[in-house]
Amino acid sequence: MSQKKIPQRKCISCQDRNSKKTLIRIVKNKDGEIFIDNTGKANGRGAYICASKECLEKAINTKALNRAFKLEIPKEVYDSLSEEIEKYEQ
Repeated sequence: MSQKKIPQRKCISCQDRNSKKTLIRIVKNKDGEIFIDNTGKANGRGAYICASKECLEKAINTKALNRAFKLEIPKEVYDSLSEEIEKYEQ
């Protein structure tokens, strides 16, 4: 019997490939709302980032989320991402 494939995704900041479950998914839906998708199944364009402060800081400095979604990302999104990463690190 063959093993089930584990979905791999690439972090938009450090470009490392990891298991989909270890990364945080950020989604932009049809209405242009940007939010963190804890379920991993929300409709819309998704981007993944490692659950580390280093990757978040690099994504902010290089504007990786702006490029991924092709629009200016509000500061509130980065604040909520920072809070989410703090939960993962505890």
